[in-house]
Amino acid sequence: MTDTPSFRSDVTVELVKHSASDTDVLWAARVSTAGEQSLEEVSKDPERSRGLINYLMRDRHGSPFEHNSMTFFVSAPIFVFREFHRHRVGWSYNEESGRYRELEPVFYIPGEDRKLVQRGRPGKYEFVDGTPEQHAALGKTMEDSYRQSYAAYRELLADGVAREVARATLPVGLFSTMYATCNARSLMHFLGLRTQHEQATVPSFPQREIEMVAEKMETEWARLMPLTYAAFNANGRVAP
Repeated sequence: MTDTPSFRSDVTVELVKHSASDTDVLWAARVSTAGEQSLEEVSKDPERSRGLINYLMRDRHGSPFEHNSMTFFVSAPIFVFREFHRHRVGWSYNEESGRYRELEPVFYIPGEDRKLVQRGRPGKYEFVDGTPEQHAALGKTMEDSYRQSYAAYRELLADGVAREVARATLPVGLFSTMYATCNARSLMHFLGLRTQHEQATVPSFPQREIEMVAEKMETEWARLMPLTYAAFNANGRVAP
């Protein structure tokens, strides 16, 4: 444990375990017409059924996309997790606890490529680049605030205050970690809301930091289920 705060502008996502392939979609779908013979799909090349996957996606037959699992280890600021946990259907979470461990002083400061200025009214606005002066002011202000809040946290702990009480001094820019487990259908719903993409038929305007997490998850999923991923994009990135 260190008392010296460190600062990051990135997030990390690691795929720690999975049982997910395009074949999982096929045997789940074919049981409706083939019964126990649908198990034959387990050993077949899913490429031969590319059209079926696209049909299921296009006509929104969603349940066959649920018979798989992916578990990610995510490191991101707490405010990202507060948004993330709004996704409840098809997701399971376990996050590091400030009640049971002393929290590390790792904090988020936006990188230079993070757009800082909001223009327009609610429901019709855009974000534009900040000036060098704004970025410098933001970085200094956030660092000062983080250092002060973490020093207060450590002082309370040294005075014997319980971790679950002392943590109230800490800001939502503190990094946390969690395991997040989902299936392809729930991940598609998440990606549809938490990414901006040129192929999306329904536009979304996510906060950039949760989009950074979503993009990394998307990269891992695209590798595991390329046919399903292609059908998702071809059909407007709308979860079935």
